[in-house]
Amino acid sequence: MELELIIMNIINFSGESRSLCMEAISYAKNGHFEKAGRALEEAGEKLSEAHQSQTRLIQEEAEGKGEHVSLLLVHAQDHLMNAITMRDIANEFIELYRSIRKIEGAGSHE
Repeated sequence: MELELIIMNIINFSGESRSLCMEAISYAKNGHFEKAGRALEEAGEKLSEAHQSQTRLIQEEAEGKGEHVSLLLVHAQDHLMNAITMRDIANEFIELYRSIRKIEGAGSHE
């Protein structure tokens, strides 16, 4: 039962992180870079929680206490990897929107 709880933690925290990354992109798109930064920071915290659960499973396996690989575990890993990718993409989008705002701001003074 504990394995399923750990897996669900990975799925839950990864999903929350992904949602917060999307929220951060939306904030940046609308010029709210401070809010985008806070959302991205919170996404990082959720991602850290998911990663800690994953690390726990890896450590247990290394100690010979590992469980069999289940479809649910594979699903959790997919969620985690998607959240990590989304965080990286969100960082890029935020910087892109910030650059666009700077260019637009510079162009409006001419």
